[in-house]
Amino acid sequence: MSEQVVLTQEKKVRDSNIELFRIITMLLIIAHHYVVNSDVLRLANLDPLSYKSIFLYLFGAWGKIGINCFVLITGYFMCKSHITAKKFVKLLFEVMFYRIMIYIIFWVVGYEAFSIKGLVKAILPVTSVKQNFTGTYLIFFLCIPFLNILISNLNEKQHIRLLLISLFTYVFFGTFKFFPVSMNYVSWYIVLYFISSYVRLYPKDAFSSKKLWGWMMVLSVLLCAVSVVSATWLGGKLDKDLTYYFVTDSNTFLAVFCGFSSFMFFKNLHIKPSKFINAVSATTFGVFLIHSNSATMRTWLWKDLLDNCGAFVSKWMPLHAVGSVIGIFIVCATIDYVRIVCLERPFFKWWDRKFPTLAEKIARLEEKLCQKFHINN
Repeated sequence: MSEQVVLTQEKKVRDSNIELFRIITMLLIIAHHYVVNSDVLRLANLDPLSYKSIFLYLFGAWGKIGINCFVLITGYFMCKSHITAKKFVKLLFEVMFYRIMIYIIFWVVGYEAFSIKGLVKAILPVTSVKQNFTGTYLIFFLCIPFLNILISNLNEKQHIRLLLISLFTYVFFGTFKFFPVSMNYVSWYIVLYFISSYVRLYPKDAFSSKKLWGWMMVLSVLLCAVSVVSATWLGGKLDKDLTYYFVTDSNTFLAVFCGFSSFMFFKNLHIKPSKFINAVSATTFGVFLIHSNSATMRTWLWKDLLDNCGAFVSKWMPLHAVGSVIGIFIVCATIDYVRIVCLERPFFKWWDRKFPTLAEKIARLEEKLCQKFHINN
């Protein structure tokens, strides 16, 4: 299916190549959390060049790259779409449902003691703009209408200049950590939005080459893997933890290169629309929200339930790692699918009936406020 057909059908059925990409990306993010959200790295670092340690380092190396992939997908689709109240409420509803429900469950079963601070953190959808993906993604999502105004008023040359400035600022300082420069994730997602929107708005022959981006994806994956192994070896010589030095954050060169080339490959992959793949893909954000919900969830899941450290001493550790990731995805996807069918769809059927009246009231109120404070529309 050509890109033109994909774009014309976008509102009806999203192409399953991108939806398959979402699923694979989420599996890689879960694998990353398997490694970094338990104490298993502490055990791996005792003998960093053993086969178990190298396996774990490589198994968990793709989390930040996965974040880049998700935001690139968002930018590609949303740069020619509109943020509606329904889209944002649907996103916020999903976030708040899992934050509150999981907090209540842990409190009721006695796994987490009730506290005002814990309750407030569960109720607030945004608690940080530095690293927390869920909160930063919500803020970024609200910025999309303004970003679309910006990119629609740029010509191609200006868009390229903006990209060069942004990429130099974020990727150079993110890769070469000789300077104490930090970033917040909201602004980084905006940079990724500029990248994927350029691909969408200014199609080139090279952008549609599955062969080219297939090779680029393979090359980038190999470079990432080599960087992890070589940095581990060098870290042992220098007595430093350097394992993820070149992929430690989303704005390192290798993380950007790997995320972008993978996105471009799957964008050009020819897969017929599949209701199953698309249905599973619709649950991927829910999978993320469930398994990475809080520090309490991370402790319960990786340390108590799955016991990653206990599995590390077993010869079956690689099977435990792979099985845990697949199992978590299946369980969380099933939970989110039930939520979609039983809660989300009925709620938004009601929303579709009631919102037009509510929107008119909001518009009239907004008009009155604009007149009162002499604000031009």
